[in-house]
Amino acid sequence: METLFYSLAFLQILLGAYLIWQALQWLGYVRRRLHADPGFYSLTEFVRQTYEIFIILASESDPARSIVERVAKSSRVKVHVVIAGSPSGCGEKVNNLRVAVEQLPREFEVLVFADSDGRPGKNWLHHMVAPLGDVKIGATTTMRWLVPNRSNLPTAILAAWNAPVVTMLSEKGRNFCWGGGTAVRRDVFEQSGVMDVWRSSVSDDYSLTRMLERANRSIVFVPECLTLSYVETDLQGLLEFTNRQVLITRVYADRVWGPAAATHLLYCMTIVFGVILILSNIFEQRPAFHIVTLTFLPALLSAIRSSIRLIGVTEALPAGKSEIMGQAWIYILLTVFIPFLYLMNFVNSLVTRKIRWRGMAYELIGPEQTRIVPF
Repeated sequence: METLFYSLAFLQILLGAYLIWQALQWLGYVRRRLHADPGFYSLTEFVRQTYEIFIILASESDPARSIVERVAKSSRVKVHVVIAGSPSGCGEKVNNLRVAVEQLPREFEVLVFADSDGRPGKNWLHHMVAPLGDVKIGATTTMRWLVPNRSNLPTAILAAWNAPVVTMLSEKGRNFCWGGGTAVRRDVFEQSGVMDVWRSSVSDDYSLTRMLERANRSIVFVPECLTLSYVETDLQGLLEFTNRQVLITRVYADRVWGPAAATHLLYCMTIVFGVILILSNIFEQRPAFHIVTLTFLPALLSAIRSSIRLIGVTEALPAGKSEIMGQAWIYILLTVFIPFLYLMNFVNSLVTRKIRWRGMAYELIGPEQTRIVPF
């Protein structure tokens, strides 16, 4: 075991150093985006854009309907409330979006998708749409940053679990669309055949990503549009959310799932083997300092990477900086242990194809085949 541990620790140290370098590259990209001259984009997109809002509910009895109607009446821009109806052979959210897009008048040139639990800034829409002036770009996307709205451990763990996803999006990487913040020109959306795939999909964003990739369209990460989302959950909600996200990734993006599963497995093995060897050496009264160092160095590198990520996020979200930094331990220290939860999620995705989402249950047969099953 000792030889295997040394090999794993050496690998983790190399990987940790590489990921820190990647994090610094990510931070550099964030800063360039935040301080870049918008150039000609500023001539075509202004803060006061012409837009309309479509809020989609699955049914007329949706608990949020009264709130939505109040928002619609008080809004300074036109708000449409769409009742999508029950889904058949696809996810509820996907069905909601598909029904709404089908009703759009032809004069709408850009589609911007957002989640109701996000808190985007006033310039969010402008920054999301502006890069689409480059016809070579297929879509723009951003990511949520979860802020605990409840002082319990499951909520803190969920916020820490979500944090590393932000640095999966980058300047030159193979980006993916996030359903809570994606903009795409309507002609690109229609030419890519997204609506056909949505008829049998449970994932709106991964399906959109797959179709854009098939059409050789790039996806640009817009860090200045990072979106605060306040969250609270319990243990059951934590496991349901994280298991669902990883299973969807396995079905729709196995090229992401495979390397991520291997990386988290090796990290967890290194920590566990290290702790076992430390305890063994202590009981046998043998020196253990070198093993302690090799065990916790990968964790230290992980914390450094998390700190770099946190710097970029707070610079992109200045309005939420004090609130985020007030809970910095979640995003720096707690993330050191998050790979163990991810490993549980990966194992779950190997043994089941069923998820629960918004009061419904689905069986994910494939990227383009979904079955609604009894809850």
